[in-house]
Amino acid sequence: MGGCVFCGIVGGEVPAFRVADEPDGVAFLDTRPVFKGHVLVVPRDHLVTLTDLPAAALPGYFGLVQRLAVAVESGLGSGGTFVAMNNKVSQSVAHLHTHVVPRTKGDGLRGFFWPRTRYADDTEADSYATRITTALPS
Repeated sequence: MGGCVFCGIVGGEVPAFRVADEPDGVAFLDTRPVFKGHVLVVPRDHLVTLTDLPAAALPGYFGLVQRLAVAVESGLGSGGTFVAMNNKVSQSVAHLHTHVVPRTKGDGLRGFFWPRTRYADDTEADSYATRITTALPS
């Protein structure tokens, strides 16, 4: 869909630090991560909300989200993950996306008041993407 940054990433027109590119979806680092290693998972088709995702696509899409939760935790050595999705309200890009955020005890995340950080440079972002991709179960 024209103008959608996530469609641009899926189509390869917009650069992103990809961690997965599969038939069921594409995953890449959030450019404004809550914590470094914060991944966004999007379906290939332009869908706006979870209710737009066909029932037949649920197992593949959420299977990818589940595998990425494992990869973020094991690849980054985090204590766990926070997995979330906004539908319409607080949805900064109108394309269905699921957040997979690495968590550690005492990381300061409280409720939905998320602090945001930045990667020092593309090299650091690439190292996080590589670590998650390497840990992604098949």
